[in-house]
Amino acid sequence: MQQFGFIIPNYNHPMAMAKTLSRLESFDLPCLIIDDGSNSETQLILQQLSERYSWVQYHQHQQNLGKGAAVMSGFRIANKQGITHAIQIDADGQHDLENIDELMALSSKEPEALVSGHPIYDESVPMGRFIARYLTHFWVWIETLSFSIKDSMCGFRVYPVEACCQLMDKTYIGKRMDFDTEIMVKLYWQGVPVLMLSTKVIYPEGNTSNFRMWQDNWLITKMHTRLVLGMFIRLPKLLWRKIFEG
Repeated sequence: MQQFGFIIPNYNHPMAMAKTLSRLESFDLPCLIIDDGSNSETQLILQQLSERYSWVQYHQHQQNLGKGAAVMSGFRIANKQGITHAIQIDADGQHDLENIDELMALSSKEPEALVSGHPIYDESVPMGRFIARYLTHFWVWIETLSFSIKDSMCGFRVYPVEACCQLMDKTYIGKRMDFDTEIMVKLYWQGVPVLMLSTKVIYPEGNTSNFRMWQDNWLITKMHTRLVLGMFIRLPKLLWRKIFEG
């Protein structure tokens, strides 16, 4: 039986959290806030919110390890608590929470699948970020030999927790901004179906990004190098899958 729960990684993004949790309350699901080494002000706000809502749990990294590390810590905790499907939501208010019911419905129909948002942007999206996403899309299509993954960077998803933990046990997955793409591609390689749901994504006014221009772009470059090499190793299997699915 499926048991859903929320995972919200947070690094110095306290302002949208109260509104987000208020909107999640009606789902009556456990919520794991993973504080990835935030400053003392953010820690205090997140702790207070977890005390206000009985269904919210606060977990803390003593130092900043990266968004991916925070989500993976959430997977481990969720797995121990019997949460079978983790709904990942970013902490900065970008995601349209009205789509949670649709994400859960798709996951319920195909519980083995990774269900991910496919972003529809408004004019708030920075043009540089918009263009960069299409470069990643191109590489992901090569790495999977498939067009089924329409976006690999949206952090609004439902993950099958056990499959993620199994993957984490046997392979390296990037811990920072390389996480979202790498885990999706490697789950696809593992045979996990990927389903996409169109969803609105905004860049809220005053939003601060944790993306580190040089460091994270270098990590993403290394990630795609790993994934392209991995694709060649898996080429016969991927070609067979493409023929079978096609």
